[in-house]
Amino acid sequence: MDHANLVAIDVHTHAEVSCWNPFDNYGEEYDRAADKYFRNSKRPTIEETIAYYRERKIGLVMFTVDSESKLGRRRIPNEEIAEAAAKNSDMMMCFASIDPHKGKMGAREAERLIKEHGVKGFKFHPTVQGYHPYDKMAWPIYEVINAHKLPAIFHTGHSGIGSGMRCGGGLRLEYSNPMHLDDVAIDFPDMQIVMAHPSFPWQDEALSVATHKPNVWIDLSGWSPKYFPKQLVQYANTLLKDRVLFGSDYPLITPERWMKDFEDAGFKPEVMPGILKGNAVRLLGLA
Repeated sequence: MDHANLVAIDVHTHAEVSCWNPFDNYGEEYDRAADKYFRNSKRPTIEETIAYYRERKIGLVMFTVDSESKLGRRRIPNEEIAEAAAKNSDMMMCFASIDPHKGKMGAREAERLIKEHGVKGFKFHPTVQGYHPYDKMAWPIYEVINAHKLPAIFHTGHSGIGSGMRCGGGLRLEYSNPMHLDDVAIDFPDMQIVMAHPSFPWQDEALSVATHKPNVWIDLSGWSPKYFPKQLVQYANTLLKDRVLFGSDYPLITPERWMKDFEDAGFKPEVMPGILKGNAVRLLGLA
């Protein structure tokens, strides 16, 4: 990634529409509930997302979420995203997503994606994937990530997926308590752990884990900065200023809206460049 020519790096964007596989409408009710929750029904293709970011000179990390065992929906191929990243390597990176229930087969896939497809990190969503991050079931995949010293993004806090559905779509919020990542950070010290989102209703737990464990970071995706908890802004301005990252959650929130609201959210001018780009440069091994 040619970060010197980018105004920012968005570490949290979603692949929404596959051009390789036909659309899988199984479980589409989760999409409709998310559209209502986020007030956004846009579902761009991977190519459309890349064009959007290139026009704005913003780098991006893109991934899908493999929740095949829990939701029964066919995932977007990790290889499709990796191919797009290879073709746009000046401004894009691919993180893979592998359902932790796939165990050792998942670990084999992780190794292959790193070695053959240039994947630079991984994405997990405990609520949607239906597991506690500390469950030993996921250890084989974590071991591969740790061995290659790559980052992994974990959804934390409330989830817009399932919100408003009967029984929340059967998805358990408790899986995404950031305190569950404490064990993971201890056992896999060479895996950089990124806790995605302001971790409502466990913001203090997230700040505690990140302050205590130097291999834990926080990305600020999924919320407009004007709604960030005060303690999150306080820690981003002080103790965690070197481990807080810009992320939008595109297409659910656009980087334009996020960056506009970021200007007035109480962040110190001297820490803003690090949040927007500098910290991501270090996390992604670009410097």
